[in-house]
Amino acid sequence: MAAVLVTGGAGYVGSHTVRELLDRGEKVFVIDDLSEGHAAAVSGTTLIEADLSQESTSSVLDDLLSSEKFDAVLHFGAKAYVGESVSDPEKYYRNNVGGGLRLLSSMVRHNVPALIFSSTCATYGRPQSTPIEESHVQQPINPYGRTKLIFEWLLADFEHAHKIRYANLRYFNAAGAHESGELGEDHRPETHLIPLACDAALGSGADLLIFGSDYETADGTGIRDYVHVQDLANAHVKVLGQLRSGSNSVSYNIGTGTGHSVLQVVDAVEKITGRSVPREFTPRRQGDPARLVAASSKIRSELDWAPKFDKLQRIIETALTFKERHPDGFTEK
Repeated sequence: MAAVLVTGGAGYVGSHTVRELLDRGEKVFVIDDLSEGHAAAVSGTTLIEADLSQESTSSVLDDLLSSEKFDAVLHFGAKAYVGESVSDPEKYYRNNVGGGLRLLSSMVRHNVPALIFSSTCATYGRPQSTPIEESHVQQPINPYGRTKLIFEWLLADFEHAHKIRYANLRYFNAAGAHESGELGEDHRPETHLIPLACDAALGSGADLLIFGSDYETADGTGIRDYVHVQDLANAHVKVLGQLRSGSNSVSYNIGTGTGHSVLQVVDAVEKITGRSVPREFTPRRQGDPARLVAASSKIRSELDWAPKFDKLQRIIETALTFKERHPDGFTEK
């Protein structure tokens, strides 16, 4: 049985995908530097602590990829804070591009034939139309989005030169937690709306900052497509099966196709918790578009994928369950 390597597998989306792979009987190896991920989130796997941005990790990759037969890599190992990418672009190019190139080079040396890439809707930049289709022009407006797009280009070039097939999965807003309550978001610091709104309602966090109240939307706040993290994980598993069957390289948007404003999310948190969400309105963040909503008809039709968690209320409920069971998050840090 061939093994699967998951880079960044101890992080938020990565750990949920690892759980999905394990539930399906896959042999999983994880590489993560644990700067943002948590070892407790990937129990049951072989975890190698290593940083893809470091040159010394080339030998770690070579040792691992020569020790087992791997037929695919799922690549989540990237830095993902837009603001930080603006203030420290070197970190993002070194990790997201340099580390990714190091991974691809080792895959070539050891004949690993396929890679699934954790990409992002940030590669599109400001949407010219919504919902956003895969054919939408890609003009990212920050270093984070540019590094993700560069790696998409690298994949196309490596396919041409070395026959590595790939899938770019362009996420919209990952949200929620595993329905078991065992896995969830534990970012430090937290930047995602739903956990921040939950913390504000529960009194375990600061007042919620809402960036911008003057967008051209019904309530003046930004609209985003919130897709449950288990639905994202399921999409990865479906795409893995597709690549194993010999399919061509492909790009898919992963979203629900439904947008919710910031205030709609806040209202939903208040209804579920029965508590108010203390909030403060602040100016827009530079580069934030008013609306980001996915057109996901391609993956729905080609892979029969559909979100199981298609209601905002259910997504928020899973996030709250994780917080109730893990008030301090994963405790090894």
